Amino acid sequence: MVEVMRVRLWRHELRLRAPLAGAAQVHGARTHLFLDVEVDGVRGFGEIAPQPRALNGDPGVDDVLVELEHFTLRQLLEVTDREGAPPPSARVTHFAGSRRASYAASALLEMALLDAELRARHETIEQHWPSRFDTPVQSTVSMLDDGPMTPHPDAVQLRAKVSSAAVTPRRWRELAAWGLPVLLDFNCGAVDMQDVLELTAKAREHVDVVAVEQPFAPGNVVDHASLARALEVPLSLDEGVRHRRDVDQIVRYAAARRICVKPARVGGYAQARTMIERARGLGLDVYVGGFFESPLARRVNRALARHHVELPSDIADSDVDSEGLLEDDPWGFGLRAGAAFESRATLVKRYE
Repeated sequence: MVEVMRVRLWRHELRLRAPLAGAAQVHGARTHLFLDVEVDGVRGFGEIAPQPRALNGDPGVDDVLVELEHFTLRQLLEVTDREGAPPPSARVTHFAGSRRASYAASALLEMALLDAELRARHETIEQHWPSRFDTPVQSTVSMLDDGPMTPHPDAVQLRAKVSSAAVTPRRWRELAAWGLPVLLDFNCGAVDMQDVLELTAKAREHVDVVAVEQPFAPGNVVDHASLARALEVPLSLDEGVRHRRDVDQIVRYAAARRICVKPARVGGYAQARTMIERARGLGLDVYVGGFFESPLARRVNRALARHHVELPSDIADSDVDSEGLLEDDPWGFGLRAGAAFESRATLVKRYE
């Protein structure tokens, strides 16, 4: 029986160390939501970084806040009151409803509870998910502006943001100078199949293109299947991967050969692990995606990737400037709120 449970929801805007242009927006900063769940003195943290506004099927930050306050956290309190203890983290995936923001909200709660569970057992996330693969690092750059390309020094592959817009020869040469294979990430920004084929062909004149990612809207398996047959490189889906049903549809229509799984998008780590194993069992290659995580969520994503996938994944050190917000800790996810956390972050909701 739980004696004391305290739940606090925080928000804090964190800036990227360098802005990055995508097909629909320039990314300079993101609102991060942190959930702090304390159970009998053991404190666990979760984190997600939703879109500023709803885009390509992903919820906006305000949508997620409404979901948390009116559904997800209420469910947590009701279950805890009824059962005398918070639910196990792996059970939280069943909290998700059909609303756009449900998966992100459930992922945030699951993460906080998992951190608390590990801390209560004096266990780390790496012990919980021991490394089985030496998963390489993928690093993101943009072809949509003239800013400097500064991939992570450990990167073995680049994810290059593109759209249907033409890329200058000079920009292709700058990309080629890194000497790394490239995944072309359209972020749903392609106009039609011919645009994708032409840009991919142009890119292959300069770099080794290992895959093309998500040219069209989420759920458009028909056009992606047609494109997959026409491309000479593998097609990958990212925004179109949210549920196990999506994996089944992708395989049924032969709409891609690779998928990108992002834990916050699919409803959390329990769901991500299930989807990864299902996709691999159906013959798809899988990698773990991300970009906006602080070091907290990035460390968990890294452990997940090294336990499950072999393809280059977004598991380098965080691109977010969170200096002073978090500090090292021996248990759980390896980080906890730093001394400046409560003075810098904004408390959104508190439950005792």
